Amino acid sequence: MSGLAMPKPDAETMRRRAEIVADMRIIVPGEGVVDTANEMRAFESDGLTAYRQLPLVVVLPETVAQVSRVLKYCNERGIRVVPRGSGTSLSGGALPLEDAVLLVMSRFNRILAIDYPNRVVVAQPGVTNLGITNAVEQEGFYYAPDPSSQIACSIGGNVAENSGGVHCLKYGLTANNVLGIEMVLMNGEVVRLGGSHLDQEGYDLLGVMTGSEGLLGVVTEVTVRILKKPETARALLIGFPTSEEGGQCVADIIGAGIIPGGMEMMDRPAIHAAEDFVHAGYPLDVEALLIVELDGPSVEVDHLIGLVEAIAYKNGSTTCRISQSEQERLSFWAGRKAAFPAVGRISPDYYCMDGTIPRKELPRVLAGMRDLSERYGLGVANVFHAGDGNLHPLILYDANVPGELDKAESFGADILRLCVEVGGVLTGEHGVGVEKRDLMPEMFNQVDLDQQMRVKCAFDPNHLLNPGKVFPQLRRCAELGRMHVHRGQVAFPDIPRF
Repeated sequence: MSGLAMPKPDAETMRRRAEIVADMRIIVPGEGVVDTANEMRAFESDGLTAYRQLPLVVVLPETVAQVSRVLKYCNERGIRVVPRGSGTSLSGGALPLEDAVLLVMSRFNRILAIDYPNRVVVAQPGVTNLGITNAVEQEGFYYAPDPSSQIACSIGGNVAENSGGVHCLKYGLTANNVLGIEMVLMNGEVVRLGGSHLDQEGYDLLGVMTGSEGLLGVVTEVTVRILKKPETARALLIGFPTSEEGGQCVADIIGAGIIPGGMEMMDRPAIHAAEDFVHAGYPLDVEALLIVELDGPSVEVDHLIGLVEAIAYKNGSTTCRISQSEQERLSFWAGRKAAFPAVGRISPDYYCMDGTIPRKELPRVLAGMRDLSERYGLGVANVFHAGDGNLHPLILYDANVPGELDKAESFGADILRLCVEVGGVLTGEHGVGVEKRDLMPEMFNQVDLDQQMRVKCAFDPNHLLNPGKVFPQLRRCAELGRMHVHRGQVAFPDIPRF
């Protein structure tokens, strides 16, 4: 992990590795502990494969009691813990540490309850995002947030990263669709936040946990909202001669008061890669392709299609196809859903970024990315959630060429700086992890960062959960000067830290 500063391994923990592994086998018997280098290799990175590190040991618990005992054991002995779901994170949030227990939640893979009258599902964190929809679709329901990795990503990981997807413009991110969680704190305490009801009183701790990237606790149960499938869903496939015209069309659609079920955009490199891969019937003579899905009662959908079509032609659209069947609608989306693997066929490697901007700045940012592409001499394919301004530039490079990875990372950092410059933010759904950690000062001043760390300290005063992530300075809670930790104990430990 050259160039990436991480917490220095604790020598005492490393010396006691054999003892720790043996104790983990007592807490999680059977095949729940993986400790050989070859077997742990499968867990050495998440979706950000540029950084790899073998953990101290991999532990795969099956019960809440086991999670609680593992965390309490590590807390009492000052051992770091890195939580992990399916490992599809693209920001290095699940990157192991050499002296940390990697707590893998993949065995928590059952749906515990389906309550159709209240429209909720209670699932363990290892259940896949798509698995929830599959469990309820026979009754005409679905789970709205649908990241492109939904076939593999876990609902617990979605909570950690506040994941979105193509339908988040109208139906919201994970934060808007999670009603409650059960979680285990670093000291082993099991707590519940929210539930099957709509809102809870008091502080929005559920909101704090959603998107907390494994820094505050380990989620062991999730209660999500499910929705009834809309009566009708149709999509438009709209091509533009320039990305700027496509971006302006996006702004005009929202400005007209139309909220599509999904609105996605791809540029020429992504269009060609997706069409070669999926054969969805995408036009190849356009610079930008917009997919707009409208859902609801059929009369309303037909009316909105006419409005969107008129807005598209007003913005210079050269092609506009309207889906005439469910199969055709799904084919429009097939290329978009497969865009990331499709781009992998045109470049030896690519670096998948994520940043969010105000919609009105889309033309300016796309032009800025083209300038950066020329400056760095690296290609970029753009696939993004156009409706909410969540960009996903894919920077093309070859890791076998010395210096190209560093160049790709610098290119990506400049894209994120541009996002912040125009009033946007560093991430939309991928999280900060280690990828954007050192860019946090671009968006937050030291007062902001200190306040965020105080929230971390309230949950994990010894800084043992997922250290080295999110915060650009590697320091402990006591260094803030506002929380004194003596021999691993905060002052007045009986006072709830919520």
